[in-house]
Amino acid sequence: MNFLKHALVSAALLGLVAGCGQTTKEELMVPTVAAPNALGRGMTAIILPFADYTNADDLASAFRRNLAITESLTDNLVGNGFRMVVQEDVFHYLVDQEIIKLDSYDVSGISTLVTQLDDPDWSSVMKSQIQSYVNTQNLGKTTKVAETPGAHGLSSQEVVKIGRKFGADYIIRGRILEFKTRQEHTWAPWKKGILPFVFGGSAQIAFGFAESDQYDNWNNLAAGAAWGAVVGNNVGGPWNPDDPKGFFGLSGGADANVILWSAVGAAAADLASHSGKTDQAVVQLRIWVQDAYDGKVVWTNRADVKVSPESVLADRQYDGLFDQAIKKGTSALIENFVTYGLP
Repeated sequence: MNFLKHALVSAALLGLVAGCGQTTKEELMVPTVAAPNALGRGMTAIILPFADYTNADDLASAFRRNLAITESLTDNLVGNGFRMVVQEDVFHYLVDQEIIKLDSYDVSGISTLVTQLDDPDWSSVMKSQIQSYVNTQNLGKTTKVAETPGAHGLSSQEVVKIGRKFGADYIIRGRILEFKTRQEHTWAPWKKGILPFVFGGSAQIAFGFAESDQYDNWNNLAAGAAWGAVVGNNVGGPWNPDDPKGFFGLSGGADANVILWSAVGAAAADLASHSGKTDQAVVQLRIWVQDAYDGKVVWTNRADVKVSPESVLADRQYDGLFDQAIKKGTSALIENFVTYGLP
């Protein structure tokens, strides 16, 4: 008893000591100064707002997407020795020259409602009401793609004018092609979980793809019941397999065990059908780099990045997944530009 008492007191004191203070995590995006022989050293680059062709305003507005991508591009360019123009100065100049409009960044609530139509938590009746409201609001909607930030053409003269204004060597433009979440197509048990892997994989092999979530759940129930029957037939259960009376005389003991485990398997499969989701962030970008002295495109490339948690224990917050996808995409693009696009 004395040992147990001392152990409890020690654990309590350790918890009090460990609970003091704060946990701090710092991350400097450009940890070191660019090397003297960095390929971009001595040159200046300007990043213009990206054309946004996505429909993912449930996660971030067009402005926030542009901001996150621009910041990551800036970090990568600075890391390669480029001098950068303050983004607010560029933005103010573009607005002053009426190249972009401030109201283009206003986000309509309609796009958010559209994304709710894919939410499985809404009933079919509620989705029908949402769709009716969206259709009504879209009747008078006249917004054009050309009005969105970055989705406009610039002549060579305008590009040269922007470059001369800020003393730039390169003008960087681009488009956001995809910025969305989806479910990763994976059957790795360390990502989906053991039960979703067993029941979902069995149902997929036996029945293939279902036409709706309801049919998919029925397939899982059938697979769970089949697994339960196998367990009940081989492992047994509370009833003696040799007992002819079994379950209240309605069946033999062996049959009663099979029925019991089939029900347990179906119940477990029903629970597993609502689990095993593996969120994935998808970001697809294209970048053009133009020579600020004549407006000619000197390099272009596209990156398609998909990021998902490594396991069921990993962080699956959307902001973390998208931040990682943006960093990977912009890093790959700038590295390719510096390697193959610079003279």
